[in-house]
Amino acid sequence: MPRPFAGIYAGALAGMAGATALSATTYVDQVVRGRPGSDVPTQTAAKLADAAGIDVPGSKAEVANRLEGAGPLSGYAVGIGVGAVAGLLRGFTVKVPKPVAATVIGLAAMFVSDAVAVRLGTADPRKWDAASIATDAIPHLAYGATVVTSLHRMLDPTTPQVG
Repeated sequence: MPRPFAGIYAGALAGMAGATALSATTYVDQVVRGRPGSDVPTQTAAKLADAAGIDVPGSKAEVANRLEGAGPLSGYAVGIGVGAVAGLLRGFTVKVPKPVAATVIGLAAMFVSDAVAVRLGTADPRKWDAASIATDAIPHLAYGATVVTSLHRMLDPTTPQVG
């Protein structure tokens, strides 16, 4: 398999791992600080379905439940997609220091997620305080670190893991 295609495949898998790390980091934050989960993914899923002309079937409660599930699934789609792009670049032997790559990949995933929410009017990062920005950024940085580590292990398994 040509290296770029191997990179896409490895990147999609790394994106799955990264999305899991992002979710786990978010849930740990909820447990530690006792804060509620965000309703932005659910609101975004509802607006995406509406914009696409998709009539979500079921009773009012079933529709709400479906949209509540669709929100996080859209986050996984972003995570897998950003991971696949990172893997494609890595497959072309684009290499940068791991901390830089982790930061860029994490912020790219954050940008994609937030840009969709901003475009649909379900979030406005301009109104966020520092704690809200950190609440969004830290899990995305965990995502980026996991993607970079996973890509390194899948595409360069014999190379020592160093900064």
